[in-house]
This record gives sequence, C-alpha cells and structure tokens, in this order.
Amino acid sequence: MRFIPVDTSAATLLVTKLPEIKVKDRQTGEVAVDPVTNDRLMVLELVFIAEGGSDMIKATVPEKGIGEGLVMGTPVFLTGLVARPWESEFGGRARHGIAYRADAVMVGTPATAQG
Repeated sequence: MRFIPVDTSAATLLVTKLPEIKVKDRQTGEVAVDPVTNDRLMVLELVFIAEGGSDMIKATVPEKGIGEGLVMGTPVFLTGLVARPWESEFGGRARHGIAYRADAVMVGTPATAQG
C-alpha cells in the first residue's frame, strides 16, 4: 500500500469538526484501532488552504496524538501527515478517494527551523 508524505508547510489548516472516535464497523459499533499500537483512532475534519484554494479533508489521528485546546476554527498543524489512495467496490459501484493519516494534531503552527 502506498503512503504519500504531505507537505503542509505552505498551507493553513483550520479545524471544522472536532475529533470523534473512528468507527470501523457501523453495524457492530466496532471502534477503529491502530494495528501496531492498539490506540483508538480519531477522525477530525479540516479545511486545507493553499495555493489560492481550499479543500475539506478528514484526517485520522491516534487518540494519544490529539493536542490540547482544539476548538472550531482553530489553526492547527499535523505531524507525520500522509495520504493513501484507496479504491473499493460497494453495491457493484467502484469508489475511490484519498485517506489522510497523521501522527498528531496540535494547535498553532509548527516552529520553523532556525538557521
């Protein structure tokens, strides 16, 4: 499976929906967990603003990676953000998209490297 690193250094990210527990199976209510750490996964919605445009994205983050002070409209930064293209078939119809996953989400902007 491909994971594509996402550079957010020239983007502004704003919270549009606070983190919620990610459900793996809606019928059973099974909660999604990280297969390596067994941490519960959370999903939040963001507006990603860059290059004169914007897109809404959902990002999955381990529960331990959710920073303090998240509120609607808060500027945030994501560490370890990757995109993973996916495709599936449901009800005879092909579907595809991009899933976003980050190690952590924190309020503010990342500190720039001092040279």
